[in-house]
Amino acid sequence: MTTILRCISPIDGSVHAERPALSPEAAAGAVERARAAGGDWAARPLDERIRLVAAGVARLGAMNDEIVPELAWMMGRPVRYGGEFRGVAERSDYMGALAPEALAPTIVEESDAFVRRIEREPHGVVLVIAPWNYPYLTAINTVIPALIAGNTVILKHATQTLLAGERIARAFHEAGVPEDVLVNVFLDHETTTALIAARSFGFVNFTGSVAGGKAIETAAAGTFTPLGLELGGKDPGLVLEDADLDAAVEGLVDGAIYNAGQCCCGIERVYVMEELYDDFVEKSVALVKGYRLGNPLDPQTTLGPMASRRFADQVREQVAEAVAAGATAHVPRFEADDGGTYLSPQVLTGVTHEMRVMHEESFGPVFGIMPVRTEEEAIALMNDSPYGLTCSIWTRDAERAAAIGRRIETGTVFMNRADYLDPALCWTGCKDTGRGGSLSAIGYQNLTRPKSYHLRKLPG
Repeated sequence: MTTILRCISPIDGSVHAERPALSPEAAAGAVERARAAGGDWAARPLDERIRLVAAGVARLGAMNDEIVPELAWMMGRPVRYGGEFRGVAERSDYMGALAPEALAPTIVEESDAFVRRIEREPHGVVLVIAPWNYPYLTAINTVIPALIAGNTVILKHATQTLLAGERIARAFHEAGVPEDVLVNVFLDHETTTALIAARSFGFVNFTGSVAGGKAIETAAAGTFTPLGLELGGKDPGLVLEDADLDAAVEGLVDGAIYNAGQCCCGIERVYVMEELYDDFVEKSVALVKGYRLGNPLDPQTTLGPMASRRFADQVREQVAEAVAAGATAHVPRFEADDGGTYLSPQVLTGVTHEMRVMHEESFGPVFGIMPVRTEEEAIALMNDSPYGLTCSIWTRDAERAAAIGRRIETGTVFMNRADYLDPALCWTGCKDTGRGGSLSAIGYQNLTRPKSYHLRKLPG
């Protein structure tokens, strides 16, 4: 029996899109065609691959007026924010410009006696399993450098954003990238697992839950397939006594509430030096109360529904448990909160790390605030988490921020900003957040393997 994948819209619970999952045989055939296309694609000059990929990105941008409301229907992000194309273009432009340097051979010796060098060789077929919360941005983090480096790509999106992969593939095909070089597929979990276990791919990149990452690792066990895993976070903010308070409030609240808090690197817990604590709480609560919860297709809406009722209920449960254990919830229920996908944002004080809301990923529009007396106390609390994706430090002293950052178990240290991916820097994490890294020159290193050449020249 064919499995039907359905995107249930958080706007009204309707079925926004549905697609049949490929059979195991059809999925294996798609992978085989991508593998067969790899030789010709990798043999193309690098500048040609860069040009074709850039054309694909431009074609995707031309679809943005259709993509923005489509994202609202699929996962609830308000149309007022304009979609993801600006970030897609920024990352794509940077990775394209970086490619000649990042993929250039390392020359050790070129003499009359020897040629010794290290070249970068594509893995082959790269599987990209993209999440629903930023379906374009997260996908292109791997798709762009993978294609530029000479790999072919199998792209599988989450069911919640079922149409995103179709659009990416269509845009790139219309721009001239061969159809078997970038293949969008609809797969169920069982078929995906079987393909990985069969060593179908040269590299697998997965963005999603810790449980999903463990399933990928289990499927790949014994295949020696290299993996890139980004598995979420519980990212902390720290407001030091010399911080610009208004900037800290604005940046951290946006980092916590934007996209209904459904950001891998969203701010979920904030630690504030006690002399600023009361003012920070007051200003944060006032700002959160000013959000407008509603239909994401309305340009006046600043906070849309969560992607599914299940995710919203998890946040409600965490908040209710925290309040029952002594926390204070500062934001009254919004009128548009329907007890379903439409969820009021929340600011909590009186929280402790014994509460789930302060140690389990919430992935919703809620954050807790705790006062701290010293840097040592703050560092201990920030590190008291199974995750390590980013941290956000608010201070006027860059050296102090860097010194604290060195002691935080995290992948990225921000100062005076949060929730941003700089394509020049490696996007990576530690602990349960996962392994590997995308973007930057390191992203190219992960999507290729080194190949050494030791060429001895004989006399005469």
